[in-house]
Formats: sequence, C-alpha cells, structure tokens
Amino acid sequence: MQGEGQAIGGRATESMTGKLLVATPALKDPNFDRTVVLLVAHEPGGALGVVLNRATEVPVADVLRDWGDLARHPAVLFEGGPVQPDSAICLARMRPPVRRLKGFHQVSGAVGTLDLSVDPQRLRENVQSIRVFAGYAGWGTGQLEQEIEDGSWFVLDALPGDAFVDRPDDLWPMVLRRQGGMMAAVAHFPPDVALN
Repeated sequence: MQGEGQAIGGRATESMTGKLLVATPALKDPNFDRTVVLLVAHEPGGALGVVLNRATEVPVADVLRDWGDLARHPAVLFEGGPVQPDSAICLARMRPPVRRLKGFHQVSGAVGTLDLSVDPQRLRENVQSIRVFAGYAGWGTGQLEQEIEDGSWFVLDALPGDAFVDRPDDLWPMVLRRQGGMMAAVAHFPPDVALN
C-alpha cells in the first residue's frame, strides 16, 4: 500500500511509489545502464517500476491501434524492463482536475497506470497523454533497498512530465542536472569508464 512504511534492516522506510530511480555509474547491469525508472508500486513485498528512457521503434498504433492517438511523442512502445517483456503497462497523465476513474490507478499527482482493456473513447476527455511500456522492472522483498544501499540507484523526486518527455534519451542527464551540485556533475560521467 502506498504510504505504508516497511522495516528494512530494523528501520522503517516510507513507500517510494512515484519516485524516480536513477541508475548511478556504479550500476553495471546492462538492463539498467543509464536508466531512469519510475516506481509505480513499492510495498513490503517488493517494488515495480518502468524504465522511462528506452524507446523502441515500434509505434503504439501498430500494437494498440485504439490507443495510438493518445500516445505522447515519440508515440512508440518503450522497453519498460526485463520482466515479462510480452506484457504491457500503460502510464497516463490525466488532465486536471484528476478524477477517480475506472481503470486509472494514481501513482503520483496526475500520473498513474491505466488499464488498457478499458475503452479509450471513455477516457479521452480526461487523458492528456499515455506512454506504453513492454515489460517492467521488478524487485523482491528488500532487494531494491539493498541495491540503493549498495549505491546502484539515486532516489529522486519525479516531475509530472518526466514520464512523457519528447526526448527520452536525454532524461538521465536531465534529471541529474536539475539536482545541482555533485549530482549534476554525474550527468557528465563518461559511459565507458569503469568504477571499481
């Protein structure tokens, strides 16, 4: 449940649902190199998120015809993560005021997940834009917290537009630069330098 704390290593932690996980240069898993992940769920049993900056060349309209015109530019599928790449998760940014709607599960503010089995015509006036992800990133109990403790991820606040940027390849350095200070310097870290 969002907002519920969980005990990690004897201390309570708050839910990170709605936060960004930004891969540090120390993270060596090629599935997550220079990725920005939006956590759509973080509960005592684990966490689930989608990679925001791995666009494919497959148009949303080719796979989900009825949803294609709601997809934000670039209107293509995104690689959401290595888990269940044949499944789809849809993020939506709703128009204000955000209402409780069947098929929409709020993650943070105007952003949430959208059930793709719902008729898009019923949601059209409420949905500003969508982004569709093939697969997702998942962590078991305590796994994400351990990766954060090991220095693999920066946990940062998300802005409403982060999941819908027009240039997803620029998201990793953009998010780091807006933090300022030493975090901004990491945005310029060369991709081919190994950390020990």
